[in-house]
Amino acid sequence: MLRSAARAGPWLRSLRFDRGFCSSETEKIVAAVLFERLPVVIPKIDPVVYAFQEFSFRWGQQYRRKYPDEVLAKADARGKGDYQIDYVPAPRITEADKTNDLKSLQRALDRRLYLLLYGRPYGAADKKPTWHFPEKVYDNEETLRKCAESALESVIGVLSHTYFVGNAPFAHMTFGPTDDASNVPSFKRFFFKSQVIGTSNYNIRKCEDHVWVTKDELMEYFPEQASFLNKMIIS
Repeated sequence: MLRSAARAGPWLRSLRFDRGFCSSETEKIVAAVLFERLPVVIPKIDPVVYAFQEFSFRWGQQYRRKYPDEVLAKADARGKGDYQIDYVPAPRITEADKTNDLKSLQRALDRRLYLLLYGRPYGAADKKPTWHFPEKVYDNEETLRKCAESALESVIGVLSHTYFVGNAPFAHMTFGPTDDASNVPSFKRFFFKSQVIGTSNYNIRKCEDHVWVTKDELMEYFPEQASFLNKMIIS
């Protein structure tokens, strides 16, 4: 059994690379990247959740064990010294929030931000500029993730401050000609997720414009695909 599998190995590898990922000769495969910045500060607690936590604390106080005064006195005496410093929390509202600077990562610190580019993605109707995610048409890369990495690298440069979540795409969309846009080619767009790591500034290139938007703001850029994106993006 092992011997026959070994003989079949080269044929299987050849078949894999000859066919690639396309289901037909005319249908293209596009690898897109959902590039996100995770929240920097803890999100504000919902008023309902805060009220429940306050109630739980007060309810627990009724049945808590009362320790002797000498034990509490020892606890109060610990940790007092010149080494203590005052903690001042960072502001939640930044200058980028005040000016609504959508090109800055220093905004909406308690929310996830997603990178959108303005340019001419593959399959755009009449090849007009539109908002889209970083993407690249699959072109015989070793894996589809390699294609997605290449798409993001062409936009931000080296990927030293990024982290790709998993090796497989987490969503895909199928496109084709419609009554309104008969010249749109048939293709499939596969989405990979990548995250910002250890930086707050990228030199975005190879696009006419770019923005960092929250999930709610992102839906305004894709009204026709809002239902799909709302399910795809969990935040």
